[in-house]
Amino acid sequence: MATPDRPGFALPLLLLAGFRTLIDDLHAELARQGHPDLRPAHGFVLQAVGPTGTTASDLGQRLGVSKQAAGKTVDRLVALGYLQRADDPADARRKLVRMTEKGIDGLRRSAAVFDQLRDRWAATLGTDRVAALEDDLRRMAPADVFRLDVPGWFGG
Repeated sequence: MATPDRPGFALPLLLLAGFRTLIDDLHAELARQGHPDLRPAHGFVLQAVGPTGTTASDLGQRLGVSKQAAGKTVDRLVALGYLQRADDPADARRKLVRMTEKGIDGLRRSAAVFDQLRDRWAATLGTDRVAALEDDLRRMAPADVFRLDVPGWFGG
């Protein structure tokens, strides 16, 4: 039950603050490791592109944004060297968006940094408390907890 010292609106704000802290720490470390241009939304895009690539239209659907918005982000990530456009071998009329080695490296490093950040939280809060927090969040969140449409959802 919500109380004056623990109002209902505080829970989503605290969850968002925890998320923001992890993401800010991730990007500070990625910058130190040679990826200063990666931004939080870029991680969702790289995940949505995946190991086999995708089209800009499919990318927009996965992200919950328009094809044009997805295309602008792809343009930026191509310019930064994280993505490339290639002919689709199955359909000459289509272009695929694929990760470059730099994009793959960024995702690999992100995974390793997230492990380090989780370890830091466990060292501060205790391994059992972090595991319990994760278990509780899994219990409360829908099964498709990792949804790539966050950029579109935040954008309205």
